[in-house]
Amino acid sequence: MDSKPGILTRTRNFMCKPNAKYPVFAIAVVSIFAGIIFWGAFNTAMEATNEFEFCISCHEMRDNVYPEYKKTIHFSNRVGVRAICSDCHVPKTWGYKLLRKIEASRELWGKIAGHIDTREKFEAHRMEMATREWARMKANDSRECRNCHTFDAMRGSKDMQSVYARHMKAKDAGKTCIDCHKGIAHLLPNEYDEIEVE
Repeated sequence: MDSKPGILTRTRNFMCKPNAKYPVFAIAVVSIFAGIIFWGAFNTAMEATNEFEFCISCHEMRDNVYPEYKKTIHFSNRVGVRAICSDCHVPKTWGYKLLRKIEASRELWGKIAGHIDTREKFEAHRMEMATREWARMKANDSRECRNCHTFDAMRGSKDMQSVYARHMKAKDAGKTCIDCHKGIAHLLPNEYDEIEVE
């Protein structure tokens, strides 16, 4: 009686000693599984770097921008909704998020190289960093702001009529959030007042 090896034995034999006509198949299967594992690990790392605790884990953020953020309406407000760093600085859409993470590597380099490792150095570079972020937000029509705020959702209630009117005027003029709301979550750079006066 001729007994055929079981499916597990055949699979093991195939994976250990693929015959000449199946190596491409074996490579493809292994590549697919490796890709799934890599993708899962990569996506998990991307999400972990969006966590609030990660953002303030370096002393540059914890000692400089975090204390000023805690005094803003984005941290504490009447409705109890808190916007964290990634809500304002990282797009939700995956492709844009990946590009933003690549751009953010400049900030990591600033930390590693010691460009912003003291309060004084941070303040010396604050205008440069803020200007770069404002330009990014202006270029994408304040996309991250619009995850929570939209002109269309505003109501012209009696007590908020002047605010509503100003926002509708800004909408008609093609302005975006960052045109008027610089310094909403962080202190403005000292040089900003000088630029506004000129």
